[in-house]
Amino acid sequence: MSHFEIREIQTKDNQQVAEVIRTVLVEFGVPKVGTAYEDEALNDMFEAYNNPNMVYFVVEDHNKIIGGAGIAPLPEAEGVCELQKMYFLDVARGKGVGSKMMHTCLEYAKTLGFKTCYLETLPYMTSATALYKKTGFKNLEGPLGNTGHYSCNVWMTKAL
Repeated sequence: MSHFEIREIQTKDNQQVAEVIRTVLVEFGVPKVGTAYEDEALNDMFEAYNNPNMVYFVVEDHNKIIGGAGIAPLPEAEGVCELQKMYFLDVARGKGVGSKMMHTCLEYAKTLGFKTCYLETLPYMTSATALYKKTGFKNLEGPLGNTGHYSCNVWMTKAL
């Protein structure tokens, strides 16, 4: 990967983003129920994140979307945002893209006034969990808010 750009999602990215997310979820054997795989917003990510206090960033390499991540308010949790749908194709992994995306998302969350960032993942997504811990996320005993992702059983937060 010679060059990549992190930018906000555009309408034209919807299909590629949905394909990236579903490809990664299938690759890791993630359940199709109780996870992002079945989220209604997956096919219309631009529209889903085109709201106040929300943003979705994509990673583009030579006009191809190779990953993304978003920030949105966590329902029922004042001052808390959620890092959402952070997935990267294999070609993007191990090249510092995840670290740059985390920095981009967390800095943007601060500008929106969030005080804490929350995320959910699965225990066998070890590379992602290692990145979260390296970034300062700490494990929780249980979930915050109601994301509907009942199959995710690793919960983490980070003060912003």
